[in-house]
Amino acid sequence: MGVVTALVRSSFLVNAVYAESARVLGLTPQQGQLVCVLIARPYGMSELGTTLGLAKSSLTGLVDRTARRGLVRREPCQGDARAVLVALTEEGRDVAQRFHEGTTSRIEALPAALTDAERTGLAELLARIVRDNKVPLVFPATEEAPPLPAHVHVS
Repeated sequence: MGVVTALVRSSFLVNAVYAESARVLGLTPQQGQLVCVLIARPYGMSELGTTLGLAKSSLTGLVDRTARRGLVRREPCQGDARAVLVALTEEGRDVAQRFHEGTTSRIEALPAALTDAERTGLAELLARIVRDNKVPLVFPATEEAPPLPAHVHVS
């Protein structure tokens, strides 16, 4: 199997895991992705659209649906009265953590047949591809997703 086929098939495999993790929590995969992005911090709509690769209308609909579920809220952006930030609610933070943990454990099991050295090599190669292609932080690793600063309030 060549690299193109392997990467494409791998993406289908990961997407299936992502969809299952979302389904278990009653989310769409896009809602799961949104709450994962927001684990690190609140985002402005423009920055969120860029990170998720969504047009403004698609992003607005996604945020609206996720807000109706009580998982995110819009809050004013300090310093720009016209702008809003999208932030996790307390329930959203809980759901995001459960989604992230469930997805992580399911994906962690995929290369179970590999040795530790093979897993390390695979991680290094994939990380290089991600870095070289400037993939946005849509699924934070533990070290990439610090808790919110104390001054950021979640309700």
